[in-house]
Amino acid sequence: MLRVFHVLPLSLAVLGALACSSTPEPTTVDPNNPCPPGQWCASAVPTTPATVTPTPVATTPAATGTAATPIAPVAAAAATPILQGMGTSEAPGMKADGGPFAGQFQEGQSLEQPVTISPGKCYTIVGIGIGIQELDIQLVAQPAPALPPVVLAQDSTTGPSATLGGKANGCWKNPTPLGGQGKVIVKATKGAGLAAAQVFSK
Repeated sequence: MLRVFHVLPLSLAVLGALACSSTPEPTTVDPNNPCPPGQWCASAVPTTPATVTPTPVATTPAATGTAATPIAPVAAAAATPILQGMGTSEAPGMKADGGPFAGQFQEGQSLEQPVTISPGKCYTIVGIGIGIQELDIQLVAQPAPALPPVVLAQDSTTGPSATLGGKANGCWKNPTPLGGQGKVIVKATKGAGLAAAQVFSK
């Protein structure tokens, strides 16, 4: 036991000598010297607080959805003169099938309008866009609720106005003796704004 008590202070002295040199230091404190005179060396390398740089968080615009906002039939009726003029040019001898329908579109949005496809009838659909650079029209049928819609016809025009079954290609005729429910899909393929459409038949 006596030997242990004599060795312990000696061990502490050796550790202290390893931590700080007993060699006299100059009076000027060297910042690179890990053991300034008369001080205990906690670390040979000074520590600098870490600087945290905030990481920018990317924001995603809220989705606007794929469906255009329908406009009330009374407001859509304001487009009737324009659509009637297009009908006179593109669907001569045909009559309006129902009233006009319209919507407010963001680019890529579509507006659907139910239509009854009668056997033996021929159809022309015209549409006009304001602020829309490319307007497209499709006529589709839904064979059964569980089945996807079937595209019966689509316009081949470009620009803010669209015509399906116009005088250039002739009206679209139901090739079967059966009638059924279908729908007209008007899409703002490019650009945003107001669009209205009208179905004509004979």
